[in-house]
Amino acid sequence: MAPLTHRFAVALLVSAAVLAVIIPGAARAKDWYPVDVDVWDPPFNIQRQRVQKSYVPLEKAEQRWNLCVSIPHLKDAYWLAVNFGLVDEARRMGVNLAIFEAGGYDRLDVQRKQVEECLEKGINGGKVDGLILSAISADGLNDLIKATRARGVPVLDLINGINSPDITARAAVDYYDGAFQAGEYLKKLASADKGEVTVAWFPGPEVAAWVAAGDRGFNDALAGSHIRIIATKKGDTGKNTQAELIESVLDELGEDAADKLDYIVGTTVSAEAAVGILRRRGLDREIGVLSYYYGPGVHQGIKRGTIIAAPTDSQAIQARMAVDMMIRILEGKPHFEHAAPRVEVIDRNNLRDWDSSTTLAPRGFRAIFSVQE
Repeated sequence: MAPLTHRFAVALLVSAAVLAVIIPGAARAKDWYPVDVDVWDPPFNIQRQRVQKSYVPLEKAEQRWNLCVSIPHLKDAYWLAVNFGLVDEARRMGVNLAIFEAGGYDRLDVQRKQVEECLEKGINGGKVDGLILSAISADGLNDLIKATRARGVPVLDLINGINSPDITARAAVDYYDGAFQAGEYLKKLASADKGEVTVAWFPGPEVAAWVAAGDRGFNDALAGSHIRIIATKKGDTGKNTQAELIESVLDELGEDAADKLDYIVGTTVSAEAAVGILRRRGLDREIGVLSYYYGPGVHQGIKRGTIIAAPTDSQAIQARMAVDMMIRILEGKPHFEHAAPRVEVIDRNNLRDWDSSTTLAPRGFRAIFSVQE
């Protein structure tokens, strides 16, 4: 792997070439607001007590703040949509943005080094004013978050969840909700009069807080129902890893897999990988596929009928909200401490009426790592 400084320098050179062509004019998403959101009341409560509000961002930042952003990876299109939302909103609001991606959920040490480097070196010749963090680990950056706050730099938890008392705010859907709704949808889909229904469940990497939340939500939804989880496999959201996990379950079930397994449910990467694997094994008509969050591969799968449904957590909107919330914090303006878009399940029945710009990056969008004046 190249040194972090080199990797970021390359990212800046690439972004300088694409910034002018990626989001001009028609490529920009239309106004994304107002949007219905859940606001945790009180903030960060673990009982998921929420009230519904309407979210409207600021028109412009008062000054060109320097924001550092760290995300786990860009190996799947979920995070590409997050990248788009961050960049497009930073440009709209008029702030500087530096985005680092660690390369996977097994690279906590890389994420830590990237955050430390961004904070030390600053952005565009100036100090970092705020840190937006999508953490690889629920607890693995707590000391770094505490030290960042001690420097007077606010930290906003974006999407993944952080078990730290030192965060300033959170823009994050509770993955419990998406997984719970996937389970509820599955209960309606799989009629109880057909007897026991079996599921293989692929919630994502072991270390991530969002995976723990999703695992609880899916299991809670199915508790006491006619649906039984016969296998749970956790692992990184790289396509190769998820494919290996799915293959291992099917291999364990053997030649009778079609009789022993009814559905595969998991991450967007799990669902996308499952489609090809089931087709190759001749099981695509026997075993259904669902995801518990959304991405373009799942979107195409729902269109084609190869994936049944998926909840969306509107990750592009979460990213936009994170930028606005951080600017409000820096400018001392009223802000929600913990808010996120409401979760909605998408299937072929409502696909045409749904605004996909909340969740998907524009066609042809490539990752951008820097927005600077």
